[in-house]
This record gives sequence, structure tokens and C-alpha cells, in this order.
Amino acid sequence: MSNSYGEAYQDKFDSLAQRGIAVHGEASMVRSLAPGSVLDAGCGTGRVAIELARHDIEVVGVDLDIVMLSEARRRAPELTWVQADLATLALGRLFDVVVLAGNVPLFCSVSTRPALIEACANHVASDGAMVAGFQLDQGFSLDDYDLSCKAGGLTLVERWSTWNGEPYVDGGGYAVSLHRR
Repeated sequence: MSNSYGEAYQDKFDSLAQRGIAVHGEASMVRSLAPGSVLDAGCGTGRVAIELARHDIEVVGVDLDIVMLSEARRRAPELTWVQADLATLALGRLFDVVVLAGNVPLFCSVSTRPALIEACANHVASDGAMVAGFQLDQGFSLDDYDLSCKAGGLTLVERWSTWNGEPYVDGGGYAVSLHRR
């Protein structure tokens, strides 16, 4: 029985994995970029960060939700977990890849979404990348996202409809976008 919504959230993914369902599409996509370091922005319970660390990638997880971070810390106390607002994030360092998995931009108000994207983009190293996936029916369009990335110095390179690299079709309900510095 779960003691918190952080545990309950993680239990859902653990249950899927136990049934043989692939739950690491985001981490696989990030790994395909061959990073040495990753910022998992909006890391939640650390599912993506922990999987990346299993593959010897240095990872820092950031989330505003202390309950979700507590679960991440419980599951992987050896990793770096930071409680911070992504819209004002300033870690003082750069990463090869910044990943925003699981609808991260949609968890903040519409008015702070551009600041969140720009702050995350500001953590992308020279020749680095930012990859994000989110639903498109929540008041944050791909045009809005791309403009925020551009304001952060990033250029769109590729877009898919899933973390497994299925081609994106205009008008689809979900997009995964890869931007580079």
C-alpha cells in the first residue's frame, strides 16, 4: 500500500514494467543522444533519472514537488535531487541534454510556461540538446514551445509523436521535440 502520491505514481510504472511493458522510452531517447550529463527537469519520482544513471550517465533531477522528490531520494539517495521551480531555475552549470519528460510544461500556469522553457534551455551546453514531450491539447502549442526554445537559443532539429521515435503528424495529440544549441 502506498503512503504518498509519489509512491502511488511510481507504483503505476513499476506495475507496468513487471507486466513487461516498456516504461523507459524517454531514457532510451536521451541515451541515443550519447550524453555525459543530463538535467532531468521535472523529474518527479526519478524514473527517467534513475534509468539514465544505471547507464553511467551523470544526472541531476529537479522538481518543485517535495513529495515526488522524496520518493526519488528514497529510491536513489546517491543521485543529486534539487527542489526548485523550473521557471526560475539557475543551477550554475550546463548539461549535454536537458529532458522534460511527462508533460512537464503543462504542470505550471500558462503564463510561466515560456519562462520554464527558457530557464531549462539556459542549462543546455554548447552543442547540447533539449528534448521534451507533452500533450498538445492543454493550451501550449508547438509554436509556443518552439518560440520559447528559440528565445533560449535553441533550434528545432526533429519532432516525433512518441518517445519511441514514431513520426510526428501535424494535428497529432502528443509531440516529442528535439532542439539543439
